[in-house]
Amino acid sequence: QVQLVESGGGLVQAGGSLRLSCAASGSIFGINAMGWYRQAPGKQRELVATITSGGSTNYADSVNGRFTISRDNAKNTVFLQMNSLKAEDTAVYYCNVKRRIFTANLEYWGQGTQVTVSS
Repeated sequence: QVQLVESGGGLVQAGGSLRLSCAASGSIFGINAMGWYRQAPGKQRELVATITSGGSTNYADSVNGRFTISRDNAKNTVFLQMNSLKAEDTAVYYCNVKRRIFTANLEYWGQGTQVTVSS
């Protein structure tokens, strides 16, 4: 199976920055997209940013211009650079991996890392 190890969460003041990392290991063949989602208390999980194996990126409107997603394909690691953080960014952030093997489309989730932005 695929294991996802997340790091980089924590407490930061509004306007500050954090960098999240997610490293995939195990059965990593066929990974074609990685991304970040977040879930705030009382809210549904929402897309933050995604990046394909070819480098195509997609951002939620709420973070576009402030967050940057990138990946190191050789290390199967995805990053999320979060700048100009706002209190509204407070949430548990989950790493997501999409993997295609044969005809199966598989999806994996990290355990989540807490990001708290104080105002």
